[in-house]
Order: sequence, then C-alpha cells, then structure tokens
Amino acid sequence: MNLNQKRNWISGVLFTAVFAALGLLLIQLPVFQHIGALASSILLAILYRQLFGYPNQLRTGIQFSTKKLLRVAIILFGLKLNLDVVFNEGLGLLVRGAGTIIFALIVTMLLAKWFKGDKTISMLLAVGTGVCGAAAIAAVSPIIKSEEEDTALSVGIIALVGTIFGIAYTLIGPLLPISAESYGIWSGLSLHEIAHVALAAAPAGEDALAMALLAKLGRVLLLIPLCFILVYWMQRKNKDQNAETNVSFPWFLLGFIIMSFLGSYVFGHSIPLPDNSLTIVSHITTFLLAMAMSGLGLNVDLKSIGTKTLRPLLAMFITSVLLSIVTYFML
Repeated sequence: MNLNQKRNWISGVLFTAVFAALGLLLIQLPVFQHIGALASSILLAILYRQLFGYPNQLRTGIQFSTKKLLRVAIILFGLKLNLDVVFNEGLGLLVRGAGTIIFALIVTMLLAKWFKGDKTISMLLAVGTGVCGAAAIAAVSPIIKSEEEDTALSVGIIALVGTIFGIAYTLIGPLLPISAESYGIWSGLSLHEIAHVALAAAPAGEDALAMALLAKLGRVLLLIPLCFILVYWMQRKNKDQNAETNVSFPWFLLGFIIMSFLGSYVFGHSIPLPDNSLTIVSHITTFLLAMAMSGLGLNVDLKSIGTKTLRPLLAMFITSVLLSIVTYFML
C-alpha cells in the first residue's frame, strides 16, 4: 500500500467516524433518542449516498470499518452480557427467550415465503427480531453471505420497527392488568434492540427495567448457538447444492464468548478495574458499531431497491405483532 492508498484508507475510516459522531449527536434530540445511535448513523450515511453518491476513492477505509471494525465491536459487545446473572437468575427466561427466537425465525420465514419476499433480507430480519436487532444482524450477515446493502437495509428496518414497538409499549403498558415485573419480562422477551427494551421498560420503574434487561440478555446469549447452527446449515446447503464456496467460521464469536466470560467473572472481580472503565468500553463499542453501520449505509442505493424490502418488512412486522401477543400470554 503506497502513501496515497494509505491516505485514502485513513480518510475512509475517518469518514465513517464522522457519521458515527453525528449519529451520537443526533440522539440527543427528542425524536432521535428513541431511534438510537446505530440507526441514526446509518440513516445519515444512506442520505449522503443518495445526495452525493459513493466516495469510491475512500472505499478501502470504508470497507475496513464495515468488516473489520464491525467484528471488533461485536467482540467488545460481549462485555455487556453478564453470564453470571443469566445463569443464576434467568434460566427460565432463557428458555422462553429460545422460544422467542424459534418463533421469530419460523413465522418470519414462512410469511416471507408466502409473500415471495427476498430470502436474505427476510432471514436477517428474522434473526434481528428474535435475538437482538442490529448486533444480531451484523453477526449473522457474514455467515449467510449477505450483501452489504441487504445488511444495511435490514438494520434500518429493525431500528424503525423496533422504535415504533418500543413507543407503543410505553403507551399500552399502563393499561395492562399485569405487574411492573411482568411488564418488564414481556418487554425483554419480545422487543428487538436492547435500546428498545430499555425505552419501553424504564417508565415502569427500576424493577421492570431490571427484569426486562435480564430477559433480553438471555436472548443475546442465545445468539452464540444460533450462529453455530447457521454455520452448520450453510455448510449443508452448499454441500447439497454442490457449491464450491465454503462458509468461513465466525471466529469473532469466540472473542464474544471470551469477553462475556471476562466481563462476568474476571474484570471487576479477580482483576479490579478503574471506576467507569466498563462504561467507557461500552461507549467505544457503540461508536465502533456506529462506524460499521455508517459504512453499510453508504452501500445503499435507494434508486435500485424498488420494492425489495417491502415484503420482508411486512413479514417481519406481522411476526413482531404476533410475538408481542404470544409472549404476553407466556407471562
């Protein structure tokens, strides 16, 4: 890589960092704080692409953010998963969380097949609905060989629908004949992103929020076995179709597992950490994810999409409604 190429690479990485920073600034506004930093960053990047086109000379740096930094962010995301809390207090919720994932996958894909929707986008939305939104979509997209444009569109859709549902829960919650804790469990079992869960559960009080996050953490934990299942499924699919392309093992998931273990049992326990250090790492993780989402957003050309996402969106929306109903009666 010569000097000019290095300069373009650095510029491309910084270019995605600008969108990430703008996305974090936007969430200080009342409307965008419900959408979240990741969705705000990706929306800004998509808007830039439509107005000014794709900056081809910065492609290598943008791709670095999209692929490499994304994996680093997912590894760091493991620190947010407290294994001790999940195993000691949330085993029952873990089982129900597995039911959520299975339900979302089956119903979304059946509806998408019925509507004749795009299979890849439908799968990404099914995983995002069942597990943990954008982070889950980002984790499985390299496994199922998703195009960057499809991944970006799926992240945008999951953020939009999840925000709508999160706000709807805050309006419906006080009208339901259930306790605050049960309402929190319902939110954690059925909503898409961790941010959406927090949005819905926080108004119901600290107990509701704690139960909501516990239920959600169980679903995040199940992302690990789900990814391994998808790897096996893709390998079988390629073998059955005599495809030459091998499915690369998602090694970053091992990093996710290691960081989850360290965050749960080592950092702050046998190895004391400075105050707020994990909070700082969490902010860094969010910023890196926002950079990766920005890179994905720059790959979206709305003019070439047409109705590609409409049918998967409809399938995912119906699934989300049904999931809210089913999990409510699971309480």
